[in-house]
Amino acid sequence: MKYKFYSIFASLFIMSSFCSGVASANVLTYDTSDPLYMLKIEDIFSQTSLTYWDNILRLGQTVSYGLNNRLSISANVHYQQDFDGTEDGFSSIDLGAVYRISTADGNSARIISDLLFGFKFGGSSHVRTPYFADSTYYAGYRFGRQWAGMTLAATIKSSWIFDNVRGMSYIDFMPEAYFRITNNWRLGANFMIRKSTNPHYNQEWLGGKVVRQYGRTQYIGHLDYEFESENIQVGTKVNVLF
Repeated sequence: MKYKFYSIFASLFIMSSFCSGVASANVLTYDTSDPLYMLKIEDIFSQTSLTYWDNILRLGQTVSYGLNNRLSISANVHYQQDFDGTEDGFSSIDLGAVYRISTADGNSARIISDLLFGFKFGGSSHVRTPYFADSTYYAGYRFGRQWAGMTLAATIKSSWIFDNVRGMSYIDFMPEAYFRITNNWRLGANFMIRKSTNPHYNQEWLGGKVVRQYGRTQYIGHLDYEFESENIQVGTKVNVLF
């Protein structure tokens, strides 16, 4: 089953050979689900999310602000309800930033790259790591290319949790393919491999999403499968660009 999912994801990347043309500004202006999307100066972006996985319902809110055309900052927080246990409560507050290192116009390969960094603090002390852990620091590198009809991107991100009891570090590798099917419909596929110093938190996720665009608002539905636990996560997001 696992290798069947791998082959499906690999086939999506092969489709890139049939795409031509660089993405225009008009196509990307409000496409906030694009994995390489970057906020413009003084743009405000809100994302509200709701997911259900392993008998846990989680609500999240993210707010981002474009300081300029290369740097944006964000904050997010989550609350979860555990229907099988006592792991209820708020997550740590995540304060992060994205800095655009290179743009498509800056190199002959038209590769876009970003630096990601941030930290988390606070949160419920009895909720599972790593999403709700205190004193978490992370840094990552994201790169890819945009065409008129699709975007291919990958992110490498490392996180460190400093805690006497729950401390660990882990690294995530996340490739993603994103297709602009029509002016208002998009499809996405992503894969994530997580390796942790605590093997209990190793994960492998395969996911897909459907995006519907209405002006500056997007409605997203997604379905994700985790191979280690053999659990399925379902969820929805609402993106609003102000």
